[in-house]
Amino acid sequence: MTPFSSLPVREVVGNPSKDDHGWPFTMGAVRQLLRDGLELSELTILVGENGVGKSTVIEAIAMAYGLSPEGGSTHLRPSARPTESPLHERIRLVRGLSRSRWGYFLRAETMHGLLTFLEQNPGADGRYHERSHGQAFTGLLDTKLVHLSRRGGFLVLDEPEAGLSFMTQIKLANLLAELRDDGIQVLMATHSPILTATPGARIVELDDDGLHARAWKDLMTVALCRRFLADPGYFCLE
Repeated sequence: MTPFSSLPVREVVGNPSKDDHGWPFTMGAVRQLLRDGLELSELTILVGENGVGKSTVIEAIAMAYGLSPEGGSTHLRPSARPTESPLHERIRLVRGLSRSRWGYFLRAETMHGLLTFLEQNPGADGRYHERSHGQAFTGLLDTKLVHLSRRGGFLVLDEPEAGLSFMTQIKLANLLAELRDDGIQVLMATHSPILTATPGARIVELDDDGLHARAWKDLMTVALCRRFLADPGYFCLE
């Protein structure tokens, strides 16, 4: 990556400690992150099975940027819930030349609490709980992306496909590509083969051995999806 990159975050650099024992430091992806670091592109997507560290890595990077583990914009603190992982204390972010320090973190597992916080505070964007999960998610994303498009910044998404239909995921993938083209940096963790197919994405697959750059066609989740569509009975669904 060029040292004159205009991205908000050029690279994640590990700062390991001799006291790094137990979870999450036993995970292969975390060990490699601390040892080798991770370069981020305009659109970086993390994929992998449950338990390999996608959300842990995403949360740590978001927190190192100044975002709450609960989600929301820079310096927003919807609750006092402490993070379960100290990984954010063991990494530092190499910033680019971007003037924007604004960011937004949206994660599926804490979205209900974030929407409640936004409704209960002045300047609420809408009655999110009166909508379906998918409608609330896309409404919130559309609102916040207005700010991102005006200010630039860093959008972090953790498994945004939860509760989204096939066509809504297609819409989101196209939206992420547009954001990338508009100069907004995106980092996302997902299980979705649809979102992972976003054009121009740098895909990093996490497993027990570490971090691996992959082409979309070579991803395990894509291979499994193809096998299922060809023959559901292969997975004993009869």
